[in-house]
Amino acid sequence: MAESELIFEVREDEIDGGYTASALGHSIFTAAETLEELRKNVREAVDCHFDESMSGPKIIRLHFVRDEVLTR
Repeated sequence: MAESELIFEVREDEIDGGYTASALGHSIFTAAETLEELRKNVREAVDCHFDESMSGPKIIRLHFVRDEVLTR
């Protein structure tokens, strides 16, 4: 049975720059310097993970996670 949606948790590396993305519930991980490159890399990683015998998701969602630190 095919999944209809696959969600990636995306984080920005505030120190070194760039982005990382990891799929929830699957061992799919990728990284990139720009958002455009990240989108391309996510699609390629999903295509590699779901081969011809497996039906991949119809929708890939990027969920951006941002940590914010407040000091007093």
